[in-house]
Amino acid sequence: MAWMKMPGQSWLGMIASFMGMWMVMMAAMMLPSLAPRLSSYRRAIRSRDGSGLSTLTLLAGAGYIFVWAVLGAIALALGTSLAAIEMRSPAFARSAPMATGFVLLLAGCLQLTPWKARQLDRCRVAPACVQPLDTGARSAWNQGIRLGVHCGLCCLSFTMILLVTGVMNLAVMAVLAIAINMERFIRRPEIASRAAGFATIAAAILVYF
Repeated sequence: MAWMKMPGQSWLGMIASFMGMWMVMMAAMMLPSLAPRLSSYRRAIRSRDGSGLSTLTLLAGAGYIFVWAVLGAIALALGTSLAAIEMRSPAFARSAPMATGFVLLLAGCLQLTPWKARQLDRCRVAPACVQPLDTGARSAWNQGIRLGVHCGLCCLSFTMILLVTGVMNLAVMAVLAIAINMERFIRRPEIASRAAGFATIAAAILVYF
């Protein structure tokens, strides 16, 4: 239902509603891990030039939010297209549970790959986005963009899970928020990453059977 218009709702209203919901969800899920990065960025620019700290930090945060807004727009376009096809094709609709299981399986396997480990290391160990080359507004925006891209790549499997299990499911959102922040803050992040991967693979198997 997240990908469909409500009765009497315009397309513009539907887009605004989805994007508002998406941004609130992303803020709730990512803020605990974003705040330390913005704090690191603020300390880095303070050591170079103490002027405009709040403005530059806000610009960096805005760049991060922009990346997730773009991802939300892409997800909305894909979701509405697939929902429209599903409504027109009974055969496609019947294959939806199998497709959901496949995406969950793919997301779970992705959690176990060296690529995921590299993305997580980049996210945990002061990434380049908190090492500014200068203290201008454009640099602050670019740092936020980089941080958003790094975070988006690191959370790719969790985003996939959220999209196929229902972006309006608060329980799923809460579980994913816990998993995301455990990966970033516990001493052995690989344990949290692998546990999330195996749990997702188990969920995919349950979907199939």
